[in-house]
Amino acid sequence: MLLTYTFLVVFTLATLYPIVQVFSISLRPANRLLSTSLEIIPQGWTLDAYRQLFVEKPFLRWLLNSTLVSVIVTLTGVALASTAGYAFSRFEFLGKKAGLTGLLVTQMFPATMLLLPLYIMLVKLGLLNSYIGIIIVYTATALPFCVWQMKGYYDTIPYTLEEAARIDGATQFFAFYRIILPLAAPGLVITALFSFITAWSEYLVAAQILQDSALYTLPIGLKQFESSMSTEWALYAAGSLVVSIPAVTLFLLLSRWLVSGLTLGSVKG
Repeated sequence: MLLTYTFLVVFTLATLYPIVQVFSISLRPANRLLSTSLEIIPQGWTLDAYRQLFVEKPFLRWLLNSTLVSVIVTLTGVALASTAGYAFSRFEFLGKKAGLTGLLVTQMFPATMLLLPLYIMLVKLGLLNSYIGIIIVYTATALPFCVWQMKGYYDTIPYTLEEAARIDGATQFFAFYRIILPLAAPGLVITALFSFITAWSEYLVAAQILQDSALYTLPIGLKQFESSMSTEWALYAAGSLVVSIPAVTLFLLLSRWLVSGLTLGSVKG
């Protein structure tokens, strides 16, 4: 037991150390950015990097863009994955196996391989350099995993619950919306988190599609602090910490739903 706790403590410290170092760099004055000191609170510490981030840089604009895109992608991903996963789980139809296989195969290709065809499609649709274009790409990227995940979760919910509801006169949609969907809350939470993080932290695709600086999301915006001659490390560190707060907060708020098992005992008796 002692060995287990020791390992957990060491692992936790190793995980937190980079975050602490980033926080320390964000507090360093300009003349101490390259310091090798291990002090968490450096000498002459200052919050000037955070002031510049919110006052002198268009960080709030980037934050608004990322929030807008991520929220829409999350809502769209949850809506489509919850219904598509239910269809794949409960119904038999022509092309079901081919559809599931196709969704699985798409996960074998890296995003860089799909970037060119997606770029060409957006150009032909006139959606390049637009919110709609980036939302479509992010949603399409996240959906295959989300649909598979929701399909697997629906498979664990006893079909007898729906049968009982149908016998009582409920429609298929009512049984899905009022009975199955609440029981699938943990799966929906995982779907929402995956969709949100996919849109919140993605850089490569956004850098190719978004060319107008007014549309930049946070990953592209933070990249502006890096140049060929120098890097504004304090701003980079401060921005990285602020960017991580929404994702961590969302995870903590939804963490109680991440444990499966809400269906245990639902058909008891």
